[in-house]
Amino acid sequence: MQIKIMPKKKCLSAGRGPLIVFLCQMISAVEVPLDLVQPPTITQQSPKDYIIDPRENIVIQCEAKGKPPPSFSWTRNGTHFDIDKDPLVTMNPGSGTLVINIMSEGKAETYEGVYQCTARNERGAAISNNIVIRPSRSPLWTKEKLEPMILRNGQPLVLPCRPPIGLPPPIIFWMDNSFQRLPQSERVSQGLNGDLYFSNVLPEDTREDYICYARFNHTQTIQQKQPISVKVISVDELNDTIAANLSDTEFYSAKPSRERPPTFLTPEGNTSHKEELRGNVLSLECIAEGLPTPIIHWIKEDGTLPINRTFYKNFRKTLQIIHVSEADSGKYQCIAKNALGVIHHTISVTVKAAPYWIMAPRNLVLSPGEDGSLICRPNGNPKPKISWLTNGVPIEIASDDPSRKIDGDTIIFSNVQERSSAVYQCNASNEYGYLLANAFVNVLAEPPRILTPANTLYQVIANRPALLDCAFFGSPLPTVEWFKGAKGSALREDIYVLHENGTLEIPVAQKDSTGTYTCVARNKLGVAKNEARLEIKDPTRIIKQPEYAVVQRGGTVSFECKVKHDHTLIPTIMWLKDNRELPDDRRFTVDKDHLEVADVGDDDGGTYTCVANTTLDNVSASAVLSVVDVPNPPFDLELTNHLNKSVQLSWTPGDDNNSPITKFIIEYEDSMHEAGLWHHQTEVSGIQTTAQLKLSPYVNYSFRVVAVNGIGRSMPSEVSEHYLTKAAEPDKNPTTVEGLGSEPDNLVITWKPLNGFESNGPGLQYKVSWRQKDGDDEWTSVVVANVSKYIVSGTPTFVPYLIKVQALNDVGFAPEPAVVMGHSGEDLPMVAPGNVRVNVVNSTLAEVHWDPVPLKSIRGHLQGYRIYYWKAQSLSERSKRHIEKKILTFQGSKTHGMLPGLEPFSHYTVNVRVVNGKGEGPASPDRVFNTPEGVPSAPSSLKVVNPTLDSLTLEWDPPSHPNGILTEYTLKYQPINSTHELGPLVDLKIPANKTRWILKNLNFSTRYKFYFYAQTSAGSGSQITEEAVTTVDEGKMAMASRQVDIATQGWFIGLMCAVALLILILLIVCFIRRNKGGKYPVKEKEDAHADPEIQPMKEDDGTFGEYSDAEDHKPLKKGSRTPSDRTVKKEDSDDSLVDYGEGVNGQFNEDGSFIGQYSGKKEKEPAEGNESSEAPSPVNAMNSFV
Repeated sequence: MQIKIMPKKKCLSAGRGPLIVFLCQMISAVEVPLDLVQPPTITQQSPKDYIIDPRENIVIQCEAKGKPPPSFSWTRNGTHFDIDKDPLVTMNPGSGTLVINIMSEGKAETYEGVYQCTARNERGAAISNNIVIRPSRSPLWTKEKLEPMILRNGQPLVLPCRPPIGLPPPIIFWMDNSFQRLPQSERVSQGLNGDLYFSNVLPEDTREDYICYARFNHTQTIQQKQPISVKVISVDELNDTIAANLSDTEFYSAKPSRERPPTFLTPEGNTSHKEELRGNVLSLECIAEGLPTPIIHWIKEDGTLPINRTFYKNFRKTLQIIHVSEADSGKYQCIAKNALGVIHHTISVTVKAAPYWIMAPRNLVLSPGEDGSLICRPNGNPKPKISWLTNGVPIEIASDDPSRKIDGDTIIFSNVQERSSAVYQCNASNEYGYLLANAFVNVLAEPPRILTPANTLYQVIANRPALLDCAFFGSPLPTVEWFKGAKGSALREDIYVLHENGTLEIPVAQKDSTGTYTCVARNKLGVAKNEARLEIKDPTRIIKQPEYAVVQRGGTVSFECKVKHDHTLIPTIMWLKDNRELPDDRRFTVDKDHLEVADVGDDDGGTYTCVANTTLDNVSASAVLSVVDVPNPPFDLELTNHLNKSVQLSWTPGDDNNSPITKFIIEYEDSMHEAGLWHHQTEVSGIQTTAQLKLSPYVNYSFRVVAVNGIGRSMPSEVSEHYLTKAAEPDKNPTTVEGLGSEPDNLVITWKPLNGFESNGPGLQYKVSWRQKDGDDEWTSVVVANVSKYIVSGTPTFVPYLIKVQALNDVGFAPEPAVVMGHSGEDLPMVAPGNVRVNVVNSTLAEVHWDPVPLKSIRGHLQGYRIYYWKAQSLSERSKRHIEKKILTFQGSKTHGMLPGLEPFSHYTVNVRVVNGKGEGPASPDRVFNTPEGVPSAPSSLKVVNPTLDSLTLEWDPPSHPNGILTEYTLKYQPINSTHELGPLVDLKIPANKTRWILKNLNFSTRYKFYFYAQTSAGSGSQITEEAVTTVDEGKMAMASRQVDIATQGWFIGLMCAVALLILILLIVCFIRRNKGGKYPVKEKEDAHADPEIQPMKEDDGTFGEYSDAEDHKPLKKGSRTPSDRTVKKEDSDDSLVDYGEGVNGQFNEDGSFIGQYSGKKEKEPAEGNESSEAPSPVNAMNSFV
């Protein structure tokens, strides 16, 4: 079986046996239980270069472990340090740590030196590093007299710092007297040596308090240099200053400093060399002067700069590479460039290395007679020198041990015995430092022991690795194997991995991995066992993750995070913002699986993470919250390129508040003509920050800019400076020029005046010109101001004129205006339309024709023709009615029109008039025409009165609109039975002079439906309908009354209840017997003697079947009328043809008995003619059950 082994050296059993690993002597950092004999091991010590604060006691640490516990001793500067002789020095009990009390007395400088600690017991001695003790120093600046520096504008300058040498070196920075840091830029910056470099000076660099500060962090002190005064002056000021001491030839040039190519201030020359140690930060610097200020770039010759380890500082003047290695050696080039030239400087970098470990020696535990080795493998540049010590003594002078052999960086041991136990030191050193490592050889004979607590419970998430610990110790080194389950079968599956420290790994734990595992360690001296239990849990999952959200500032946002987890684990849900705890703010509300943020602000934007933690796992899900809002207003508006009719506006966009700016809207104000009123000027895209604006003359412009994004518009920017454009002649003329007369003898010329913005200059006026279109007259002109109308008097009536209006101001005239045509005033038409003819189309429509009026006689704009018509009298009426004239207007030059909506059989009069803008002309002579007869309207009313057993009397009123001479009436009627079926239709003609008719020989107690209409020679008119019922036979009525009376008697009601109860009991008994099989007597009787009263009546014998309320049997109800004498009750009259669809509860049969109450329908209105309000008798209903 192939067994997966971690990358440590192991010895594995061959073949497909149990999962056993035989660990060889090569094992990393053996931990010997402290109850066993072992040489000392240094566990804690002070750093090699130990800088102390001279104001505090000196503490030099040295801690070690061993069995028996080790004793401690110290050397100082290579000789024994007797601490008992120095009262200020004490050693902590059970420790080698020294405490030197210099706070009460003594000086730190007294105890400067190199200290080394030795921990010793019967098995050997371990030593510490050489610990160099040095007190920190923060010396003062030496006093010096600094002369003020006077420079010409544009010159380079270096202000030296030269801080005192401290321990450790101080941090340098420049400030003023107010402890404010001096601003730095590409032009002014601080070098690595602390000096302040100016590529070129400017007048604003003048000040008297350039102060260099040195901060000594170890002693928390700050020292300052004397202030340096710098004055930057112009050439004239400089000449006046030095005129008294210099000859004419020594004066500076009268010209300011000229522009010049770059020159390096540091480093000097074209090349330099830099050496750095491996692992440190490589810092390369180039600072150049020049005018304009040079820009610095870096490259590596024959290579590229490491991307993830390269950083630029100090405005790219410093190149830093972190974690530098030998591969970073090479030539680096800095390039300084400005508009006048380019210079280069090459820095050769060499990376050296203090010693570092490739393989440090490790503790070795052997049993008597075993073999082993210690390996000490360092590296460095230059290559380190290795020396071995044993128990702190060079191995060359130590006592001889036949079991060991030195082979360069390796000590080989063979057939070791207990006396071979010792501590070995490997020292690797070169000129840049040293490494010292302790490793002991401990010869023991110990049976196996398992160090992991017994019966440990491991809980692991499914599909994740499971690691079961089995820390062990023994000498010889035991072999370890694992078993699963009570049966003790050894693990043989490929899915298991055994680590050299005894840990069993299940790379992908599944549910079936749950169980008890046993670890067994064996060597020749014994066996040790340990059990561990493994439980596999379901993973925690986020089934509803928070989602990306965009919310406007001030709004509320909610994130959801639903978690599913193993039922035995209790999760805790925590919310983070940008991987930190939520702010302590009431606006943040966490409720179960929700996070809500109210009144969202800009600072609330970021990444929100839901973290679900259990004791075994944690999962997280994140969502980004973008807080958006309308943009901040633009700022820094500036006007440039001022021209007469254009200017360039530039601005700086405000923050877009996380919603990209889509456009900028530019508005302007004309403070001269419309102060306070802003107008739209133009729009530009959201990526532009300048716009060329077209301007009008003689406008005092100011501008503002509004930014627009997907949320809305920003507040307007601050207003720009004002810009007054020069006056010019108008570039446009008034619009909407019209010429219309208000009177027959004038011409009113109107126009839309220019606004102040369009005037282009002061003194805006209008030149109004006119002349007759068809004449030879010259143009007549007048100049007016501050008006938009001019009236020309004394014109002929309705004559066409040519008109133009031109704008002018103090500078000149606008372009030649367009000519428009107008007319002088209109007057009323003089002539009426002639030859009016009427053509009657039908009884309600007529067509009128006329001849047009000559245009000259219209004396205005033809609007159309207007027809007046009215009905003088109806031919069917003798008396005259009130005359109501109607008017129809036909636009334009039409010479005919239709007159709709006429009344038939009527006498009409009509005339026609022409219409212009002034009004109507005279009317044409009246023309008379008659409309033919039409069909009449429905009779005004229809009533049924005096119903008897076999007759009904009908009364009616004639049609309100006969529309001709009535010739006769038509009456149609038919009976309606109890199932709402219509009987045969009877057609009856009645003379036109009748208003009453008696129908005889009708069936008693029968409902009839009537259809009634009038006729003229033109045809039949609309019909009116009504329904009525003949009366009921008195004998049958009395019988029904008796039934009702019996039904209301108490004794009868009690009898019926008893009978019903008896029938119910009988039905239950029959039902039970039927379920058991066979017939029962009641059933046989019902089969033999079916009650005829409950059988449906057939249509072929003239009787009605079972009552139905189907829609198909419902007669139509329309136009029904109720008799005025109320013979037919309201219930009857409401029971129209439509109502018959609802049916009735019962009808009377021929012998007067009541049927249909129990026909299976819901309760209905009482039957026709039955005026009793009491319930129908249930006698017949009860008979139907017998």
